Amino acid sequence: MAIAKLLGIETEYGITSGGPEADPILTSTLLVNAYASNLAHHIRWDFNDESPGRDARGAPTPGSMAPMVEMHLANAVLTNGARFYVDHAHPEYSSPECTTPLEAVLYDRAGEEVLRQAMKAAAEKYPESPEIVVYKNNSDTKGNSYGTHENYLLDRAIPFAEIVQAVIPHLVSRQIFCGAGKIGFETPWADTGPAYQLSQRSEFFEEIVGLETTLKRPLVNTRDEPHSDPQRYRRLHIILGDANMAEVSTYLKLGTTALLLAMLEDGVLNMAKLELANPVDAVRQISADPTLTTSVERSDGSSISALSIQEELCAAVSAYVGQEGGSAVGGPGIAQDIVTRWQSTLESLRRNPLELAGQVDWIAKKRLLDAYGERHGVSYRDSRLRAMDLQYHDLRPERSLAQRLGLETLVAEADVLRAVTTPPRGTRAWFRGSCLAKFPQQVVTANWDSLVFDVGRDPLRRIPMMDPLRGTAEHTEALLDEVESVQELVARLDA
Repeated sequence: MAIAKLLGIETEYGITSGGPEADPILTSTLLVNAYASNLAHHIRWDFNDESPGRDARGAPTPGSMAPMVEMHLANAVLTNGARFYVDHAHPEYSSPECTTPLEAVLYDRAGEEVLRQAMKAAAEKYPESPEIVVYKNNSDTKGNSYGTHENYLLDRAIPFAEIVQAVIPHLVSRQIFCGAGKIGFETPWADTGPAYQLSQRSEFFEEIVGLETTLKRPLVNTRDEPHSDPQRYRRLHIILGDANMAEVSTYLKLGTTALLLAMLEDGVLNMAKLELANPVDAVRQISADPTLTTSVERSDGSSISALSIQEELCAAVSAYVGQEGGSAVGGPGIAQDIVTRWQSTLESLRRNPLELAGQVDWIAKKRLLDAYGERHGVSYRDSRLRAMDLQYHDLRPERSLAQRLGLETLVAEADVLRAVTTPPRGTRAWFRGSCLAKFPQQVVTANWDSLVFDVGRDPLRRIPMMDPLRGTAEHTEALLDEVESVQELVARLDA
């Protein structure tokens, strides 16, 4: 039986300030610290349980490197259960654990609002400094890419090799509806290079599986860091994906992937006929073709298009949801909504992709750029079009081209603003965020699976949260309403 597909998104944002000579690490630090200075609590992130070097394959392969953990950079834990911090040279927002793809869209949007508020806070705190501007994109046009990572809760019993086989065809082909689009290319894999790509990230991947996230990027990341009971759970950390401005793209990206993983756990997913001969080449070939006509080679020597791969996967998931109900992905209603949207999206891609200009980023952006280019008689090489490409992802409301296009929304603005400070009710993020809100001075450190409290005497008390499905509002809301102090909370938990 498939377990609940808890999920979330980690987004590294592009950042600029004062021209090309500005230090992005310093700029990101100023941004995060400006936001954190307005919080009632100032706690440290607890790195004790961080283990980025643990590899799902067992012993790391020769030449593989674990991601660096930079403990000295700015960190803030938010009352909505999220983490806002500096990762390498970027501000990163890691959403709280969510129970449904739609809830994950909501908290991804809340992350955008956090970044907007951070820009405002930085402008007020450093009025003499150049304006800090943040972009929700994935590359700087100079060959540097930064990630948008997805996380899915999985049953530890599923062998990792089966996970790799199950997700590769989907990850390689889903960019046809969740790619963010970009002009040109930045890597030497194609000397001629496509004029326009579906995805901002696809050309930066070099391996099928691996531990790295910044060099030799793999299609399937092998980091085995569940942030929960390692005997029961696995966290699938997907780094092949774009940062989406379009909510429908985010929803489909998360929802379709979660449903396929649920099928895998239920033992009804067969990907043998969709196995690709060279997935790394395939992901690049698909990204390079906005006409969606390119076919990639299967292991049996035949060819298939990305659209056909997605149609076969959608048909299989539709049958599964009809039989099983999709209870692991938010319940039958949400599962069926994902399938219905997936089907209609693929039908539009087959018929006329422009029908999706309000739902899919690469299509919305391409239509905008093509219209401007035709009106002014310029090609994608023109600097104005390249500037528009970047401006599509600008988080400043008055500058963002994505916001001007009227993309379809799935979550209400009032709910987004509420989610900036209020955690999801159905996961342990509720307990984490609520404790920060109620006892801002008594929480010493926090991470995904524990909180450390100062109870007024030695030693400090660590409260483990190894089950992501406990610590919910159902489990702890009444308790938190009743207690008046951390000491009382800890005593009640002990009892």
